[in-house]
Amino acid sequence: MSAQLAAVLFDMDGTLLDSEKVWDVALDDLAHYLGGELSDAARRRMVGSSLARSIAIMHHDLDIDADPESSGAYLTDRTAELFATSLVWKPGAHELLVAVHDAELPAALVTSTHRRLTEIALDTIGRQYFAATICGDEVAHPKPAPDPYLRAAQLLDVRAADCVAIEDSPLGIASAEAAGCAVLAVPSEVPLEPAPGRTVVPSLADITVADLAALIEADQRSWR
Repeated sequence: MSAQLAAVLFDMDGTLLDSEKVWDVALDDLAHYLGGELSDAARRRMVGSSLARSIAIMHHDLDIDADPESSGAYLTDRTAELFATSLVWKPGAHELLVAVHDAELPAALVTSTHRRLTEIALDTIGRQYFAATICGDEVAHPKPAPDPYLRAAQLLDVRAADCVAIEDSPLGIASAEAAGCAVLAVPSEVPLEPAPGRTVVPSLADITVADLAALIEADQRSWR
């Protein structure tokens, strides 16, 4: 008997929402507030990161000894302002989310973003599409550790190996792969390469539920 798709696990920033550009604005504002300018290399390392890791990268990049909590609070407040007004969908993301919902497949939102900001984003995305949401401040070890995706599978009462995770960042992909998920990778800010158990597509436009189900079947065959 072939394996079947049990659930779809969606990353948020850069995958469902074109929000990395929003983070660009907030991070640049924070860097200027701290008296510096964030390098492109440091920004790329932040893609998919937790808040704490992003702040640490920024402080190191700016070569300053600043209070992480103060910087984190500034970044969260500024991003909250932008999330309330400036979020837009990535191509094909809304259509795929609706299709997964219509197919009565369980879905979870698995994001490194903290709960406060995720709740604002859910006003745009729609809470009704998710049976579970896991945020970066709700797991002991955020991405790239497997904890967020393992937690999502646990909450949905499915095996991670029977789930497709949809991600845009190397850190998120590492998390999903470590949890045992099949991965559909959609590059946003950072180039991504195909690998065993990972399929890379240019966008979610025209991706169907059948395409996601085929990833589980292909992933299972690769282990035979």
